Amino acid sequence: MDKLLLLLAAITILTLIINLPFGYFRGNARKFSAKWFLYIHLPIPAIFVIRTFSGLGFKTVPIIVIGAIIGQIVGGRLYTARQNG
Repeated sequence: MDKLLLLLAAITILTLIINLPFGYFRGNARKFSAKWFLYIHLPIPAIFVIRTFSGLGFKTVPIIVIGAIIGQIVGGRLYTARQNG
């Protein structure tokens, strides 16, 4: 059980890290534009492959999605902070 929890934490953190640059780029895109949707959805196939090859089931998807959302938000805030600072 401990190994499974550690694996889930590692994949969630990796998901967050993968989404940081996409959130940053999304900060420059007009809301609901093609680029905006692309920056949100482009990392999904990579995250799907990572989760599938790690052997984690569908029950872990909500936790991994939370990591992706946090990565997008933090990336967007980094963009905003850089533009204002």
